[in-house]
Amino acid sequence: MNKLQRQKMHLVLRLWFSLINAAVVLGAFSGTVTAQINDVKNLADDLELEIRRAMVEGNIPSATVALVSADKVIWTGSYGESNLWARTPATTNTVYLIGSTFKTMSTVALLQQMEKGKFKLDDPVSDYLTEFKIQNEDPKNPIRFRHLLTHTSGLDGDFGAVPVWSNNAPRALKEYLRTSLKVTKPPMTEVHYSNPAFTLIGYLVEKFSGVPYNQYIQENIFKPLEMTSTAFDPTPDMDERLSVPYIVDEKSRRQVPAVRIKAAVYPAGIVYGTILDQSNWLIANLNGGVFKGKRIISEATLDQMFTRQYKQFKPGIEGIWGNETAGFGLTWWAQERDGDRYFAQREPFRLHRISTWKS
Repeated sequence: MNKLQRQKMHLVLRLWFSLINAAVVLGAFSGTVTAQINDVKNLADDLELEIRRAMVEGNIPSATVALVSADKVIWTGSYGESNLWARTPATTNTVYLIGSTFKTMSTVALLQQMEKGKFKLDDPVSDYLTEFKIQNEDPKNPIRFRHLLTHTSGLDGDFGAVPVWSNNAPRALKEYLRTSLKVTKPPMTEVHYSNPAFTLIGYLVEKFSGVPYNQYIQENIFKPLEMTSTAFDPTPDMDERLSVPYIVDEKSRRQVPAVRIKAAVYPAGIVYGTILDQSNWLIANLNGGVFKGKRIISEATLDQMFTRQYKQFKPGIEGIWGNETAGFGLTWWAQERDGDRYFAQREPFRLHRISTWKS
């Protein structure tokens, strides 16, 4: 790895590891990258140096990392401790809160329904809402499905969070949407990251499929991709491997445990899983929607997910990723560089991670 490549990797990893705990999947294939990964050990040695440096700079207690090429995981690494008090080493079986890369799974679930003819991307969403209406929506300028998937809907709403161990439960999807979902700006006014939009997507998956959202995701995403350690509510086996969330105390600069939460907006990313399960998700995306011969989405639809949808907005994503070609595809961030296509996603609440893959 030359000096320029090392500098680029260092910059990317500094962005990836700006979180308190991390599970990061890197995908690389085709062309010169495939040639570079022929010697996996040398690549892993270079990568590990940058991972450890990023963890020190970001005060990160633990991280698990996987490198995917084509349809295989070719390298994994685990670093730090997933429970600082118990001194539990992180492993590839450590369970982390996944965060916003899960939005892409919610998107595929919705687009599976599109492929069955239940709706079209540019249909007004309100045409399909019979149990509630979106507050403040202008019927002459309706929110369309494509707006939901590109953060251009203008939708906002409270997060609806409650501590995991409180006596309160998050509101059901329909109740949350009826009372909290509202338009704060007309669609296509700006790109504004919207977790509530993905709560609506979860409800629509449920409505179109006739199956409870959690069950639909389990049967149509997790199961065919063999994501056996991924769940909305960790199983007892997963609970035993669960990473403790930490935040940095501003005064002492020490890691202190954070409150675990549930939230009404859970289709936006409150789901738990391992780095190996996340690798299976990446493999399906890198291989045209196919995992071990099982197709979960058509290649044409997946191509739309990787294609920038609107060019009238300033290129780049929130000032932290992408060149002059970058913008939102359908949920995935998308850009082109030197004839290659890249896609990425991150945790929305703070700069938690940016995971970038090349196709």
